[in-house]
Amino acid sequence: MFRKIMLASVLVFGAGAAFAGDPVEGIWKTKPDDNGNFGYVQIKPCGPAFCGTLIKAFGGDGKEMASDNIGKQIVWDMVAYPDGLYDDGQIWSPDRDKTYSSDMQLSGNTLKVRGCVFGICRDGGTWTRVK
Repeated sequence: MFRKIMLASVLVFGAGAAFAGDPVEGIWKTKPDDNGNFGYVQIKPCGPAFCGTLIKAFGGDGKEMASDNIGKQIVWDMVAYPDGLYDDGQIWSPDRDKTYSSDMQLSGNTLKVRGCVFGICRDGGTWTRVK
């Protein structure tokens, strides 16, 4: 009987862990761009990697604003590696209309973003978790 209870416990707790989301999943506030605008990007799984879609845009005054970029994919193909590293993906910067080969480093509720194009790397700043 004890063995059956232990087996059931392992199955229940093991299943819970398997269904738990990756720590990068959620809604992230981007660093303000060159115009002071920022956005909320929802990151979730897409195939074997992670992608992020712009779900809200805000002006430099902090007020929500309309944007043609809402609903567009900002992050794609980010592969999870140990120690909170997400790499091998791309990030599109709407203010510059450039796509960067990128990586992200997760640390608690912050996500440090970096991107490179033609060997020139740019600090994408630190995004903060909204939800």
